[in-house]
Amino acid sequence: MASVWWPCLVLALFSSLAASGFPRSPLRLLGKRSLPEGLVDDIEVYSTKINCKVTSRFAHNVITTRAVNRADKAKEVFFDAELPKTGFITNFTLTIDGVTYPGNIKEKEVAKKQYEKAVSQGKTAGLVKASGRKLEKFTVSVNVAAGSKVTFELTYEELLKRHKGKYEMYLKVQPKQLVKNFEIEVNIFEPQGISTLDAEASFITNDLLGSALTKSFSGKKGHVSFKPSLDQQRSCPTCTDSLLNGDFTVTYDVNRESPANVQIVNGYFVHFFAPQGLPVVPKNVVFVIDVSGSMSGRKIQQTRDALLKILEDVKEDDYLNFILFSGGVTTWKDQLVQATPENLQEAKTFVKNIRDQGLTNINDALLRAIHMLNQAQEEHLVPERSTSIIIMLTDGDANTGESRPDKIRENVRNAIEGKFPLYNLGFGRNLDYSFLESMALENHGLARRIYEDSDADLQLQGFYEEVANPLLTSVQLEYPDNAIQGLTQSSYQHFYDGSEIVVAGRLVDEDTNSFKADVKGQGALNDLIYTENVTTEKITLWSGAASTTLSWLDTVTVTQDELSVTINRKKNVMISFGHGVTFVVVLHHLWKKHPVYPDFLGFYVTDSHRLSAQTHGLLGQFFHPFDFEVSDIHPGADPTKPDATMVVKNHQLTVTRGSQKNYGKDTRAGVKVNCWFVHNNGEGLIDGVHTDYIVSSLF
Repeated sequence: MASVWWPCLVLALFSSLAASGFPRSPLRLLGKRSLPEGLVDDIEVYSTKINCKVTSRFAHNVITTRAVNRADKAKEVFFDAELPKTGFITNFTLTIDGVTYPGNIKEKEVAKKQYEKAVSQGKTAGLVKASGRKLEKFTVSVNVAAGSKVTFELTYEELLKRHKGKYEMYLKVQPKQLVKNFEIEVNIFEPQGISTLDAEASFITNDLLGSALTKSFSGKKGHVSFKPSLDQQRSCPTCTDSLLNGDFTVTYDVNRESPANVQIVNGYFVHFFAPQGLPVVPKNVVFVIDVSGSMSGRKIQQTRDALLKILEDVKEDDYLNFILFSGGVTTWKDQLVQATPENLQEAKTFVKNIRDQGLTNINDALLRAIHMLNQAQEEHLVPERSTSIIIMLTDGDANTGESRPDKIRENVRNAIEGKFPLYNLGFGRNLDYSFLESMALENHGLARRIYEDSDADLQLQGFYEEVANPLLTSVQLEYPDNAIQGLTQSSYQHFYDGSEIVVAGRLVDEDTNSFKADVKGQGALNDLIYTENVTTEKITLWSGAASTTLSWLDTVTVTQDELSVTINRKKNVMISFGHGVTFVVVLHHLWKKHPVYPDFLGFYVTDSHRLSAQTHGLLGQFFHPFDFEVSDIHPGADPTKPDATMVVKNHQLTVTRGSQKNYGKDTRAGVKVNCWFVHNNGEGLIDGVHTDYIVSSLF
């Protein structure tokens, strides 16, 4: 699976604000009053909103929490937010009594040092720390005067990855008290169109979730809103504590008319690649299992349980072997064997008898596995069109044989020589996870931490499912050298079913009209090449889920039912439907690389009398005649363009004579006609103001 590398999570440091030195409003004597229920130490969190906007798999998330100090003295107010480990913070601000204090974002190592220094000086600072399997926690506290209000606003962004056929947005919900205004709002825009959309919460029953949750999707847009009332937040009908404590997950997928999709915005492109329906490539898997003394008890039992379950899912075309390591190295078989029913039954017996013993010799175990896979390929013991994988599970550090991490990495890298990936699973926390991660990444794999919980065996199975179905190997994404620069990773050992490869880059010439993108890979049966001709000037016609893509370089007419679309090369698009209603979209060319005005599309209605009088909007209000009067024609600032006074809609306007092309009679070239131009963005002529007709975002 592909991903774009992002900076480490960060520190928000308010270097100019001491905790005891915030501007404070005068002390407000609250007297006797009815305090809101569910307060924590006299601090009322009265609003929490998580606003998520997803565009082309990229999520922009804003968490806004508002609180007030109900005590009669200053109080420390804490703000906690748990964020995805794949996300990165882009902004954090504190607003106290209307005054906003911005935070400074620092890299992780720098952040930790500055955080410790800030705390020692009594200053306000926040730090991100690991928190659970998928999250990292951002924490900050601030001293708030009696009666004062504080707003915390945290912005983070994340590239959503496709996992088992769906994109997942994972939000942690834990307000710790009843919140009068609590809302999660997710808006999704996917140019390919949305095929599925769902949301679920781990902390609430489906019946209760249904009454607080709304979700919908149509075409390219999807929406999810979770807005529980105070009563819906209560842990019981008479309780004052909140049941909102757990995971809120939004999943969706997009329409896939072809394996690839390329999107271009502002001179940059993103290439999404996810073919479907291909046969699975047979795989040769060596499981390298740590059986040292630290794996005793529950860990070794969960490992056995997971391996037994995995063996049930191994396909007969696959080949496998087990290598166990402690102080020494032992193997189940001398070489890889096919996953026949007889061999799988024997493998299960072997797994059931795995026992813990001795020290941890990672180096020799991995080198044995690499040699076994190389030998199998060289001696043709496995199918020619198969792919090899090593999956290692360990819970500790190397402490016998070669125990230097850097030397082990060097040995493994030299032995694998980039021929197949290494996946490292780190069991528990008492191990050098950075060593496992670095070694996996430099051998085209990845590392995953397995947490010591009751579901550790399910975690192991879940990881295997991710790599169980390779559809392509040796995947190369190629683009013209003279058209693209700043390319992200474009070669991958494997493409797995349900995942997605993502490559991004920048166009050398922002005015490039088209370029070709090739994806090459080895499939189970033959080599495959996918070619995508990318144009920055697409015209896409949709009929239900089916689409036809054309460009401004075409001259073509497409007719279906009562709809007709005609493209006149580099000039215009005519759309006719119903009883003769016709729209014309004209491509207005300005001179190349104009410093201010780019090429633009003009939208024209050639026979507006056929539209209902109820049709409104910016154009609709002029579809039918209206009264106006022009008088007092006199010289204007430009001698060739006189000014005049126009009375329209009870407004008196100054207008200027000019000319424009009318495409009502000649839809190709248009006819030059005289007209009056209204100033100030049409003020007085159009209903309302021009900004009423401008959409500020996709949602």
